[in-house]
Amino acid sequence: MSLEPSQPKLVIVGGGYLGSDLAKSLDAVMDVTLIERASHFTHAPAMIRAMVDPALLDRALIPYDGLLERGRVIRGEATSVDGTGVTLADGTRIAGDTIVLATGSTNAAPFKSATGEIEDLRADNARWNAALREASRVLIIGAGAVGTELAGEIAHAHPEKKVTLVASDPALFPGFPSKLGASLAAKLAAMGVEVITGARAQTLPGRNRPEGGTVALSNGREIEADLIVPAVGSRALTSVAATLPDVDRAADGRIKVDGYLRPSTLPNVFAAGDIAAAGDAMTIVGISRQKPWLEKTLKSLASGKRIDDLKPYAPWGDKAPILVPLGPERGNSFMMVATLGDWVTRMMKGRDLFLTKYNKLLGRA
Repeated sequence: MSLEPSQPKLVIVGGGYLGSDLAKSLDAVMDVTLIERASHFTHAPAMIRAMVDPALLDRALIPYDGLLERGRVIRGEATSVDGTGVTLADGTRIAGDTIVLATGSTNAAPFKSATGEIEDLRADNARWNAALREASRVLIIGAGAVGTELAGEIAHAHPEKKVTLVASDPALFPGFPSKLGASLAAKLAAMGVEVITGARAQTLPGRNRPEGGTVALSNGREIEADLIVPAVGSRALTSVAATLPDVDRAADGRIKVDGYLRPSTLPNVFAAGDIAAAGDAMTIVGISRQKPWLEKTLKSLASGKRIDDLKPYAPWGDKAPILVPLGPERGNSFMMVATLGDWVTRMMKGRDLFLTKYNKLLGRA
């Protein structure tokens, strides 16, 4: 009786959007191990709306136990990686033939857990929601996707509240065609949101707790608010990738990669998602090209092909789509060549926030 050949061992560090999707897609053809420090997948777009509507948490926080049929999800914190595997904080060694680092990024509470414990995230959400309900004046510092969407969510659910959104750039979403930022600013204004552009906060309260106070802006203005929400952007979690030899960082702190998403001289270690300076934005849609490329490339390598004979990764560049709902009904999106309005944004993201898609991915449809 002949034995079936063993499948190549794939170790993925990080169970975010790219890591979970890649693990699922290769589960049938590789021996997959996914390492993730949290017990639940945190669906980021829904966490923004959950600050207004905590009932969404039951669908936004999804356990990993339904993700893989053949492979395994190990809850643990990776501390280092080399060409033969990954070491966890408790000393456990996970061997792999191919390793993909997809450790993602972090935001301030209540959008992601600082500890990886789901009950801490629920408690943070409850504190921020209670503070929001009590507040008459809300100040949001930072007008990227998180800050802009949050301003829209609050204005939609609580039109009686005074919401102010502060952007450091001279316009919203300056990396996209000007029509996108101008349309979003006009819609926010129509919803009663004051949008201040070209100004930075000189001081900020604690990032992880709800507070009110007075914030001085770089334009000389002072704004009083009952609740101040710092939404000043994501930070790539690169500590594991930094343990690789000859790693270099881009100006934004992300890890530089070659044309095949490799961050070091080790040919079997890849970096992807928010940590990789691959030419993609740190958004769900921005990194969406990386998963199918990795899936195809890793299958080809497992079949014996040389990576030099494969097509290198091609990022979105300046054509990356983005969808920015302002609550469930309004918003704008940029799709390759055109800025689109309420209906497209509502149908593609605003109504459901991809909750059905990601619950299905993780086996909880």
